[in-house]
Amino acid sequence: MPRQPASRPARERLLAAAAELFYEQGIAATGVDAVLARAGVSPSTLYAHFPGKDALVAAYLEDRHQAWVETWDEVLAELTDPVERLLSVFDAVALHRAREGNRRGCAFLAAATELPVGHPGQRWLEADSRLLADRLRELAVAAGIEDADEVAAGLLLLYDGALAREARNATIADLARGNPLDQARSLAASLLAVHAPERH
Repeated sequence: MPRQPASRPARERLLAAAAELFYEQGIAATGVDAVLARAGVSPSTLYAHFPGKDALVAAYLEDRHQAWVETWDEVLAELTDPVERLLSVFDAVALHRAREGNRRGCAFLAAATELPVGHPGQRWLEADSRLLADRLRELAVAAGIEDADEVAAGLLLLYDGALAREARNATIADLARGNPLDQARSLAASLLAVHAPERH
């Protein structure tokens, strides 16, 4: 890929380069030199903005988390039906994929396999997990579902399973069975048909 345009501020170029490389190649496999070359900046410029690679990784995950929150908020803003709002997590992922690309599956799942305990990026992995669990529960309560905790946990399991399945290298047989997110959404809709109160 080409270097980041020099007209962009150095911090933006560093984060954009890091986002591309960390997502495409993995965090551990990407050295600081590769980020510097992609961003077109010197080591001193990097360290003027970030104390080191760990801080750059954390900033990358923070940006990715914020983009995901904004996308999900955008999808929710268009929906009024309580069940559709619960299913919105799958629609938001689809929209996020369309905008950001999906070359390696979920960036947070990938990062979770690489970051050690105590890494500053763990804060954003935890924020992603909290957002999913808390929002799905809130939406389940708003939908009038009595066993909101159980249903939210079931939706989260379907969501996580779909992303994990998606992250695998798909074979022709996998592709023939369909998109894991579409399948998870369909299963989630079936779950909600049983648990959601009847609408008149």
